[in-house]
Amino acid sequence: MDSILIEKLKSLSDPRALAGMARFGINPKNTYGVSIPVLRKMAKQTGQNHPLALKLWNSGIHEARILAGMIDVPEEVNERQMEKWVKDFDSWDVCDQVCSNLFDQTKFAYKKAMDWSQRGEEFVKRAGFVLMAALAVHDKDASDKEFIKFLPIIKREALDERNFVKKAVNWALRQIGKRSLPLNQMAVKTAKEIQRINSKSAKWIASDAIRELTSEAVQKRL
Repeated sequence: MDSILIEKLKSLSDPRALAGMARFGINPKNTYGVSIPVLRKMAKQTGQNHPLALKLWNSGIHEARILAGMIDVPEEVNERQMEKWVKDFDSWDVCDQVCSNLFDQTKFAYKKAMDWSQRGEEFVKRAGFVLMAALAVHDKDASDKEFIKFLPIIKREALDERNFVKKAVNWALRQIGKRSLPLNQMAVKTAKEIQRINSKSAKWIASDAIRELTSEAVQKRL
C-alpha cells in the first residue's frame, strides 16, 4: 500500500509547484510538488492507518511525510515516535502539518510543547510553538490555565532571531490571545513585556501580536 501511494505521489509531481514551494522556504529535497488539498484528499481516501503512516514516514519523501501525519492514529502514537519524527523535520510545512494534524491530538501534546520549546534545533523548537498554537485552536475542552503556562515560555524564547522560530513564537502568542477574553488580556500584557526587550525579533513578535489581539475584529469576537 505504501508503494502504491508513493507511486501516486510521483505521478502527481509538478515541477512548477516545486519552484513555487522553494520561494516560500520549503525544503525542495525529496519533494514532488504535490499540494496540501491533494494530500488531504488522498488521506481521506486512505483512512487512518498507523502502520502505513510509519512506512510513509520512513520513505523520507516530503509529501509522504505530510500524508503520514494526516492518516496516523493519535492514540497509537508514542513518545518515541514523536521524538523520532520531530528530529526528522527539515521543512516548516512538514513541521506544521504534522503538529497540527496529529501531534496536537496525542496525550503527550502539552508535555512536548514545553519540552521542545527549549530545545536548540530550529525545527524542533518551532514544533514546540506550533503545538501551542494548534492546541489553542483545537483543544476546545482545555482550561485557560493550560495556556497561561505557555506565556512565560513565549516571552523567554522571543529573542530567538531564527525566522522559522520567531514566526512560530508569534503564532502561538496570537492563537492563545484569541482563545478567550482573559487569555487575550494576558497575551497582550505578555506582548507588551516582550516589546520592551532589546531585540529585533522580540519587537517584531510583540508589535505584530498586539496589532491583531487589540484589533476591533478580535475584541468584538471575544
